Amino acid sequence: MFDSLSDKLEQTVKRLRGHGKISDRNVEDAVRDVRLALLEADVNVEVVRGFTERVRSQSLGKEVLASLTPEQHFIKIVRTELTDLMGGKAEELDLAAAPPVALMLVGLNGAGKTTTAGKLARHLKIERGRSPYLVPADVYRPAAIEQLTTLAGQLDIPVHPTQEGSDPVAIAKEALQEAANRGYDTVLIDTAGRLHIDDELMGELDKMKASVQPHHTILVVDAMTGQDAVNVANGFHERLTLSGVAMTKLDGDARGGAALSIRAVTGAPILFAGTGEKLDALDVFHPDRMASRILGMGDVLTLIEKAESVYGEKQAVELERKLRRNEFTLHDFREQLRAVQKMGKVGDLLNMMPIPGLKKMTKGMDMSVAEKELKRSEAIINSMTNEERNNARIINGSRRRRIAAGSGTSVADVNRFLKQFQQTKKMMKQVSKMGMPRGARG
Repeated sequence: MFDSLSDKLEQTVKRLRGHGKISDRNVEDAVRDVRLALLEADVNVEVVRGFTERVRSQSLGKEVLASLTPEQHFIKIVRTELTDLMGGKAEELDLAAAPPVALMLVGLNGAGKTTTAGKLARHLKIERGRSPYLVPADVYRPAAIEQLTTLAGQLDIPVHPTQEGSDPVAIAKEALQEAANRGYDTVLIDTAGRLHIDDELMGELDKMKASVQPHHTILVVDAMTGQDAVNVANGFHERLTLSGVAMTKLDGDARGGAALSIRAVTGAPILFAGTGEKLDALDVFHPDRMASRILGMGDVLTLIEKAESVYGEKQAVELERKLRRNEFTLHDFREQLRAVQKMGKVGDLLNMMPIPGLKKMTKGMDMSVAEKELKRSEAIINSMTNEERNNARIINGSRRRRIAAGSGTSVADVNRFLKQFQQTKKMMKQVSKMGMPRGARG
């Protein structure tokens, strides 16, 4: 996501870097490049016009024109404006209302509402300590009720027993009463997909909203639809008055214009970002962090949060102790591999690292190969005995042949893995000696 935009902005900054001081001409050239980059990223035309005017007026200020590091000032201005464009700061879902609090999810067919309903229920249960109740109110799409019921089972979250052919408005109303009777404090209503220009189906949502009076009406938007997503958001907002937006497929190969336009066009904040297919792949949307990622500055805070979610402080301290004492084993390495896989896709994690040149180094690389390599490495470790995992030095030729056969790999794969393990062990020990911020140790 945003790869093309990031590359173009990086080129613009690089051209500024070649000048000792910035001039009016430099500013005009840079602003023109930014305008073209945003338009190519499918950002709304009016949004682009306002954005570039604000960047231009600030970039022509005396502080920037007299600066010896003009590109740093320009980056600062663009980052601030990008952050403001996407909402300024993360907005937590307000649940301060008498229970059960109703949340109604709406959007087009195929936007990912049902999966998002499951992800959001998981988020509310684990991150907010809520007791959610899932409601399948999509009676039109085949297997929609079954899909949400299956997700609810995987999450161990109760689901309303919806009958096919029932009235969606009646389903929502009954579910709200059932949640109140059973003590559930949050109700998530998964509605059927519909076009915002379909007056009859939009009328159904009007009736549901009047009947249930949801605390929040959240639009689920597929980021891959680009500028159309903004038009959809505007149509739904004018009809239903949205509380916020949940964007799906932000990990996809989209141009990103929707994420940069929706807040400015509708006024509705982006609350959540879907970053994968797994049920834990839903993040609170942070405009400032997204702006940093767009500008190739990484996203350390999100990376640390992901690490802490799968690797506790006690584990991190114990790992550091083992590294300092040279006691890091293949058992520990396997735990590290599993933690990385739980954190998300390798490509997404690399994009969060503020390492100069990393993006260029990894450009064009097939990250699925890296994903497979992680699984292959774990398979190799799983084929070892406990003794071998505790002391890799005893793994001789015959043991390597047995491990290769057991893991479905070759002896060359095992040799390469053991070499990588020793290199990783050495590197991690060096990092441990240097010392890291407490939150980053995991």
